[in-house]
Amino acid sequence: QVQLVESGGGSVQAGGSLRLSCAASRDTLYMGWFRHAPGKEREAVAAINTDDGSTYYADSVKGRFTISQDNAKNSVDLQMNGLKPEDSGTYYCAAGIACSPDGFSSWGQGTQVSVSS
Repeated sequence: QVQLVESGGGSVQAGGSLRLSCAASRDTLYMGWFRHAPGKEREAVAAINTDDGSTYYADSVKGRFTISQDNAKNSVDLQMNGLKPEDSGTYYCAAGIACSPDGFSSWGQGTQVSVSS
């Protein structure tokens, strides 16, 4: 099991920016961010293959969010620009061996993002 520690998040007005960070206790092949809003399904937001740097983004965040990695620190960041109220929710860092819903087996404690209109 990989231990994940998230930081960042907070409250911002629409159009603003936030940056989330996640530090892992060891290296894993995939790291990603999911979000969960009340009344909605959990959604995969972005993921990165820490070996080759390839990335995945949900259509709803393409062009606004950027996931990046720091291999030396076993960490990933999620830069969120142009935030919208619908981006609000609890964001979870995840780690695993495959970029699929069942591939992420380790989860962080979650950090809150609130975007006001």
